[in-house]
Amino acid sequence: MQEFLNQTFWGNTLQSYAIAVGIFIVGLILVKILQKIVLRKLKKWAAKTETTLDDLLIKSIEKSIVPLLYFGIFYSALTSLTFIERASKIIEIASLFIVTFFIVRFISSSIMFTLSYFIKKQERGEEKARQLRGMTVLINIFVWVIGIVFLMDNLGFDISAVVAGLGIGGIAIALAAQAILGDLFSYFVIFFDRPFEVGDFIVVGDKVGNVEYTGIKTTRIRALSGEQLVFANTDLTNSRIHNFKKMERRRVLFKLGVIYQTTADQLEEIPKLVREIIEKQEDAVFDRGHFANYGDFSLNFEFVYYVLGSDYVKYMDTQQKINMSIYRTFENKGIEFAYPTQTLFVSKEEKVQN
Repeated sequence: MQEFLNQTFWGNTLQSYAIAVGIFIVGLILVKILQKIVLRKLKKWAAKTETTLDDLLIKSIEKSIVPLLYFGIFYSALTSLTFIERASKIIEIASLFIVTFFIVRFISSSIMFTLSYFIKKQERGEEKARQLRGMTVLINIFVWVIGIVFLMDNLGFDISAVVAGLGIGGIAIALAAQAILGDLFSYFVIFFDRPFEVGDFIVVGDKVGNVEYTGIKTTRIRALSGEQLVFANTDLTNSRIHNFKKMERRRVLFKLGVIYQTTADQLEEIPKLVREIIEKQEDAVFDRGHFANYGDFSLNFEFVYYVLGSDYVKYMDTQQKINMSIYRTFENKGIEFAYPTQTLFVSKEEKVQN
């Protein structure tokens, strides 16, 4: 029996082949046990937790780590055999490519799963996750470039020359595409700093509208008149943006003018009347009301109140109710609103004849 096992084929004995096959079979059994028992228990545990981050991590392990374990078993079985130098070199290089591929894919998928998890937890998470697609390409490119650089280093290439070449090429590309790279970095600023989000109502200079889409190069806003406004991301990050979505309450100031023939009792009553009207409105908080000044043709009052919320239509509905109530109340009280008028005083001079 021993003589049979000691027979040599292609530089290895039958016993060596049997050991390699045994390593491969035992390894397959161990990985199957890992999948059937360990991973199954981990999935059950992850299903009971509130967070989905552990589920995403398990998926990433199944997608990249388990195939890497299968390859590791195959590689261990092969290395137990003796090959000619050229064949060993080919196996080593192929192993480096395969291991690098699965490790980089695991890192890339883990980063994307983590980003997607935290973004979906935020308000309008699904919309933000769709915006993440543009960033996904950039992150994948960056991770794969780093992986390729490490692979080349392990293969014996002069990595310093490669990095220097990439640096010079990067500088040349940056100089040639300054505007594009500026918009790209502005996209990262908008995405992470979140000065505004999709659905927000913003004012940029004299442009007003709702944000519809934020991309790598441009941001698109639907103007109130219906047309779509397209801004370069750099223009937005360099501008003063009024984001009305972030406004918790809206401060409203309005003025009233009544005629000079209004009595002192009526003037004293006007702030009380307007305050009562404002306080009756839902989601409106009265702040102040004063007889402000004497105008050219009117006695002027100034009032301030707050509308709880940022909705513009809600503000206009509230102001309309206040205006109608003031008009009816003044009409019932005999208080007249002022409008531009002029009064001419003519004096008659008598001529005395001698």
